[in-house]
Amino acid sequence: MERNVEDGIRNSVIKQRVNPKRLRDEVRIGCGAGFGGDRPFAALKLLQRVEGLNYLVLECLAERTLADRYQEMMSGGDGFDSRISEWMALLLPLAVERGICIITNMGAVDPIGAQAKVLEVASGLGLQLTVAVAREVSFTEASNQGISTYLGAAPIVECLEKYQPNVVITSRVADAALFLGPMVYELGWNWDDLNLLAQGSLAGHLLECGCQLTGGYFMHPGDRYRDISLPCLLDISLPYAKVSCDGGVRVAKADGSGGVLNVSTCAQQLLYEIGDPAAYVTPDVVIDLRDVTFQPLSKNEMRCLGAKPSARSVPDQLLRLLPKDAGWKGWGEISYGGFECINRAKAAEIMVRSWFEEVIPGLNDRIVSCIIGVDSLKATSLVTGPSAYEAVTDIRLRMDGLFELKEHAFQFVREFTALYTNGPAGGGGICTGHRKEIYLGKELVWNWTPQHPHEPFIESRLKLVLQKFLVGRELVFWKVGAKQSMATDSNHHVGCLKDTVRNHAVRRPINPQMAEGNDDGDLMSKSDASPAPAGEEISLYNIAHGRAGDKGNDLNFSIIPHCPTDIERLKMIITPTWVKGVVSSLLNTSSFPDSDALAKRGRWVDEHVSVEVYEVRGIHSLNVVVRNILDGGVNCSRRIDRHGKTISDLILCQRVVLPPL
Repeated sequence: MERNVEDGIRNSVIKQRVNPKRLRDEVRIGCGAGFGGDRPFAALKLLQRVEGLNYLVLECLAERTLADRYQEMMSGGDGFDSRISEWMALLLPLAVERGICIITNMGAVDPIGAQAKVLEVASGLGLQLTVAVAREVSFTEASNQGISTYLGAAPIVECLEKYQPNVVITSRVADAALFLGPMVYELGWNWDDLNLLAQGSLAGHLLECGCQLTGGYFMHPGDRYRDISLPCLLDISLPYAKVSCDGGVRVAKADGSGGVLNVSTCAQQLLYEIGDPAAYVTPDVVIDLRDVTFQPLSKNEMRCLGAKPSARSVPDQLLRLLPKDAGWKGWGEISYGGFECINRAKAAEIMVRSWFEEVIPGLNDRIVSCIIGVDSLKATSLVTGPSAYEAVTDIRLRMDGLFELKEHAFQFVREFTALYTNGPAGGGGICTGHRKEIYLGKELVWNWTPQHPHEPFIESRLKLVLQKFLVGRELVFWKVGAKQSMATDSNHHVGCLKDTVRNHAVRRPINPQMAEGNDDGDLMSKSDASPAPAGEEISLYNIAHGRAGDKGNDLNFSIIPHCPTDIERLKMIITPTWVKGVVSSLLNTSSFPDSDALAKRGRWVDEHVSVEVYEVRGIHSLNVVVRNILDGGVNCSRRIDRHGKTISDLILCQRVVLPPL
C-alpha cells in the first residue's frame, strides 16, 4: 500500500526561503557513488565505517549516461538507472536504521519510474519509508524529446522541508547541487548567502566524483608523489564532508581506510572539469575557486578554504541538454602480430578505405583509424622506415566511422569483415559493431520575458523550446512529490536481508604479492619537494601531476607542480601555442597521415581549436581548457578514449626545458 503526495509546479527563478531554520550546527554528507559505474559495496562500507552521517549522495548521471537512458527509454526500456534496485537493496536497510537520507540523480529521464522501483525494493525488504521526487516538468511537446535542464538545489531543499524523506530521487540536477541541497536545508542557509553557498558548492564539487578525492585515479607507480601500494588502494574509502553553519568545510575519509587524502588529491579534484576557475558556474552560485587552499588536519581529514562568489555571483542562465541525432557508428577491430605487423595493419586500413570508397564514394573522411598498442590514444603518429616501432609484435587495428545513414555504417562493417579472407596475412580476432548515436547539444537558458504584454505565454515557450531559442529561468519548471510505502506482515520474511547487510564485516583486502609501493603516509609531500632543475630537458612527470576531463567537445586538464615555486616557470612553458602543438595529433584520422593530411589538420586546428590557460593561485597550479578537440564529445566521438582522460599522461610525458629560477 502506498500513500501519494504531489505538490504544485515551480519555476526556476530564485526565491528566498521564508524564515529558514537552522536544524543542525554541522551536517555530514557522504558520497556513495561518483558515476554510474561505481561500486555499491563501497558505499555500504562508508555507511558501516563512518558514524554520524546524515546524508548519502549517489551521483550517477553524466552526459553519456543521460543519453543512454534516453535511448533506452525510446526503445521501450527504463529511463532511469537500471541498477537502482541493486543499490537500494544493499543500502536501504542500514540507511533507514541510522536515519540517513539517500539523495540520487538515478531518476535520469524517468524519476517517477525510479521512485516506483525504489518503493518496490522497500516493500520487498519490509521497510516503511518515504521516497520523494524532484523533477523537471514541461508543458510542451518537447517534454517527450528528452530535454533536460540542469536544476539547482532548490527542488531538493523543498523535498526535505515538506516530506522529511528517506530517499530523494531527481532528474538532471547539477552534481554539486545534490550535496548543496541538504546543507541549505539543515544549516538554515538562504539563497542570498552567497559566501556560504560558494563554500557548500566547493564541498559538493570535491565530493561529486567519489574516490577521485581519496586516492582513486591518482595512483601512479614510479612517481614518488603518487606511488600508492595496491593493497592501500584496494581498501580505498569514499569521501564525506563535514560542513558547518558558518561555511566551514572539512572533507574526510573513513578512519583506518586505505587510499590517500592530501593536498594533491584535493587539488586534482578541485580543477576537474571546472573551466574558468574564476567563474565556475553552478545553477545556485557562480564560484571563484582561484584562492582555494587545503590544510591537512590528519591523514584522513582536510580543511577547505577560500571559495567565494564570482563577480557575477548569481547565474542568470541555466544549461539545457537537447538530444540530437548524431548518426550511426560503425567500427571494426583486427589483430596482427609478429614481423612487420604494423605494415600489415597499414595495408589493411588502406584496403578497407578503398573497398568502402568503391561502394559509397566520398565518405572516407568520416572514418578514424588507430593501432591499439602503438597510437590508439593519438599521442603521436607513425613514421615509415626504421623506427622504435619495429620491435612491436602485438597490435590491433581499429577503424571507427560515424555516418548519417544506417546503411552506410552497415556497409563499412561489411567491408572491414572482408579482411578475414582478403586482407594481409595473419589477421585474426575480428570484432565489429554498429549503433545509433545521440548527441547532447547544449543551449543556455537565460532570463526572458515576452516583448509584448499580451503575447501568449505558453505559445512563446513552445516556440522557443522547439526552435532551441534561449529561454528564461521562469520557463524552466520543476515539481516535487512523495510516496510512502506501507510495510505489511507479508513482507517480514524477507526483512532478514537487513540483518545480512548490517552484519556484513568490513574486510581490508591484503595480497602480499601486490604490496609494492607506499601507503599514504610514505608519499612525498609538496613541502618536501625541491624546485625542478633548470636548463636541461626533463619530463613534465618530474615537475607536476594533473588530471584530464571533458565538457562536451572541450578538454580540461590541470598542471599541478610538486614544488609550488615551479609555477612561475611553468607559466612560461604552458602557453596556448605549446598546448596546441601537443594536442593537435588527437585529430589525426589515420595512423599514417601524409603531408596533405597534416596540412589539413593544421588548418582545422588554427580555425576551430582554441586554448585558455588559467592560473589558480591558492594551489599554485594551472588549469587548461582546449575547445573543440574531442571529436564531438563523449556521445559521438570516434576516439577510443572518448572522454579524453588519458590525455593528462600524454601531456605529462612531454619533455620541457625550464628557465632558471
